[in-house]
Amino acid sequence: MQIDKDKILNFLKDRGQQDKAAEADRQLPDKVDPQEHSGLLQRLGVNPQELIAKFRGGGGLGSMFGKK
Repeated sequence: MQIDKDKILNFLKDRGQQDKAAEADRQLPDKVDPQEHSGLLQRLGVNPQELIAKFRGGGGLGSMFGKK
């Protein structure tokens, strides 16, 4: 599963983590695989499993990622 970097940046901004969002913008690739990039996400204060749940359907955005 890959998530657009912009979605992660918005996720951080919505949580009031502007500094982390700016850092993530510099460090993350355009398409982020939460499992592959788990170490980097954790350093940014993002739980990869939380992202997977949020963007796979747990957060109401599953249809945006082709969930059936």
